[in-house]
Amino acid sequence: MRVLGMISGTSHDGIDVAVVDYDDDGAGALVGTVLHTGSAAYEPGLRARLLAALPPAGTTLAEVCELDTLIGQAFAAAAADAIAAAGPVDLICSHGQTVYHWVEGRKALGTLQLGQPAWVAEATGVPVVADVRARDVAAGGHGAPLVSFLDSLVLADGEGTAAALNLGGIANITVVGPLGVLAYDTGPANALLDVAVLDRDAHPAGYDAGGAIAATGTVDTELLALLLREDYYAQPAPKSTGKELFHAGYLRAALGEHGRELSTPDLLATLTALTARTVADQLRAHGVTRVLASGGGAANPTMLRMLAEEVPGVEVLTTDVLGLPADAKEAIAFALFGWCTAHGLPATVPSATGARGARILGSITPGDGPLRLPTPAAQAPRTLRLRTPGGDDDR
Repeated sequence: MRVLGMISGTSHDGIDVAVVDYDDDGAGALVGTVLHTGSAAYEPGLRARLLAALPPAGTTLAEVCELDTLIGQAFAAAAADAIAAAGPVDLICSHGQTVYHWVEGRKALGTLQLGQPAWVAEATGVPVVADVRARDVAAGGHGAPLVSFLDSLVLADGEGTAAALNLGGIANITVVGPLGVLAYDTGPANALLDVAVLDRDAHPAGYDAGGAIAATGTVDTELLALLLREDYYAQPAPKSTGKELFHAGYLRAALGEHGRELSTPDLLATLTALTARTVADQLRAHGVTRVLASGGGAANPTMLRMLAEEVPGVEVLTTDVLGLPADAKEAIAFALFGWCTAHGLPATVPSATGARGARILGSITPGDGPLRLPTPAAQAPRTLRLRTPGGDDDR
């Protein structure tokens, strides 16, 4: 089954896509051939409207409706472009754009993603799996990090204790080892960095590309200590967070409490160190010996260097060594969720999300014709091997 996975993450900058041909080998292994990956930036006006509507800002139901349509149309265009590049697909799984993740205390009570899937189905004629997080939340989970399901499969055969680390707007880890699978959000990755860059108009891209600005700065230890007092870091797992906590007002309040002007390079160096320290604290707590990073932060050498300095002796790599492109991992994961849903299989790890049990994810919007799903799979995959066409071997 050829599945197109699509997601826009907590950096709110655009849509990542991946077309994967998944094939069950009948012996418990799923093989995914990655046929295409890519990204489509949001139109600047749409991104500005989206950012302006995010908490803690107020918005209106009219704006929510319009954003749901406009984001859906953006996802539809990205899907059509991916199909034009890679050829026909059997199914699409669209995450949409998270605009609110409702957490009180240690419990997730709801989650909202915009990007109406009907626009995707109408543009492509292909059935669309969407609203993927809600079922896990309804089952008592956090609806995140869902990517822990993919992590648990690609790291299943490794030795020792490994961690998959995703560095998007929010950082999350999946720890796979002798004690099983544990996953949760550790705190901000790029969320506060992006706020600082935008506030100070420090880079035309709206983020610290390659960590180049942070690399020239010096960490302010007093500000770092203030930021590390955040209660979220001490909460036990499973847990999840988002820009509902780590937003522009949060950073401005911290800088106000700090009371001393920082240069932009020093501020970005300090915020990069915050990500490195909060991730490293969790890696040490679980005795992790190998880290495989993905997401936008995996393309930030300054962030990876600071992390490696925090955990000497721990191997810090990117998921590319597994045949899993670091910049497309989440899109590949959503293609996997779509495959599982079509085959009647759960695609969650309860020990990672905190749910009462594993659940089949999402709702399906039919394509042009009758909805025809494959025969339910007899067993869930135990491992996942990824490859690219023409590659020497599976990873």
